[in-house]
Amino acid sequence: MKSTLVPGDQSAWSVGDLAARFGLETHVLRHWEAMGLLSPARDGAGRRRYDADDAFRVATIMRSKAAGMSLEQIRVLLDGGAYDRHVILEAHIADLERRMAEMELSREMTRHALECRAHDITACPGFRSHVQDIVDGKPAQGAVLAEALRSGHRQPF
Repeated sequence: MKSTLVPGDQSAWSVGDLAARFGLETHVLRHWEAMGLLSPARDGAGRRRYDADDAFRVATIMRSKAAGMSLEQIRVLLDGGAYDRHVILEAHIADLERRMAEMELSREMTRHALECRAHDITACPGFRSHVQDIVDGKPAQGAVLAEALRSGHRQPF
């Protein structure tokens, strides 16, 4: 079982130890270092030595990548002095909100498919309403469309 880390802990790990802790290949940590996301200390022989603060940076990078951020966006996230930090982070929040709205629409569509008795789901009028905007070449209307989907079209056929 992995021990719990606390910020400021000065324990030092090699690149291999830290990579193994997070299930990463060592080249990933080296790449992140080259991108300016990590800057581990070096020992007398020049080997990388990572501490708990580095581990929290790695965890932040991993969580941010899972949320769809690019390495450049993550670099800005981790750089409190970046001049365009707020602009980039606000754009990422807007993207997350758009993606969350799309996921909500997909969940509603999937629920309809689960409850629908139509043999060919794509022939079901209620199901078709979930993708009509795409057929019409219009972007989804986010929360407005999600609410419309919730309020109707969930009747099993």
